[in-house]
Amino acid sequence: MSAQIDDIIRRALAEDAPWGDVTSEAFLPAGATASAALVAREPGVLSGGEVFARVFELVDDATTVELGLDDGEPFAPGAVLARVDGTARGVLRAERIALNLVQRMSGIATLTARYVEAVAGTGARIVDTRKTTPGLRILERQAVRDGGGHNHRFSLSDAVMAKDNHLAVLAASGVPIGEAIRRARAGLGHTVHLEVEVDRIEQIEEVVSAGVDTIMLDNFTPDELREGLAIVAGRAIVEASGE
Repeated sequence: MSAQIDDIIRRALAEDAPWGDVTSEAFLPAGATASAALVAREPGVLSGGEVFARVFELVDDATTVELGLDDGEPFAPGAVLARVDGTARGVLRAERIALNLVQRMSGIATLTARYVEAVAGTGARIVDTRKTTPGLRILERQAVRDGGGHNHRFSLSDAVMAKDNHLAVLAASGVPIGEAIRRARAGLGHTVHLEVEVDRIEQIEEVVSAGVDTIMLDNFTPDELREGLAIVAGRAIVEASGE
């Protein structure tokens, strides 16, 4: 488990019980033990099993967690996804954070799997965005992969991607999109991928002709997407995004 994920878990545990679990400490004997099972109520795809187990380990390393499935595996209602054994105080201290994380990740993986199934055989792939929950990006990106999807750039530092706000600034400055693309390309290393987002059909030709690697068609209707693909005509990778 990475240090970054451990940090997420520790911050969540500190948020949930900044001065300890006062209820368990008041009611439960220190030596009491407990067993629990993580049981699915609905069908889905598991993501975050190892994260689930790590929460219990960080609270009390004597707790044992046996996972019933690997991340990325589908499950049916009633499936036992994990079994937990340990001190009652430790199990109850960790359970809510462990459940919150595995439920969120499995929900993302399950929804991603539905999208992946919907485009099966088309040659398209389902890709995530930077619209992640602050602080949880590494977990939510893993969940997308567990659902059969793919990751886009992880951060603003990973790729050149000019979006609508960039283009709005250029327009206000009187700089044509094509000129800005060629200038950016000239200043980038030859291995750097260059992507530009457009939201109107009439922008496509200028952007593609300027030499982008990927063009994103944002909030296009299905008919507009078909028209846009015809204009691009294989000269760049095409992405589509929208509500």
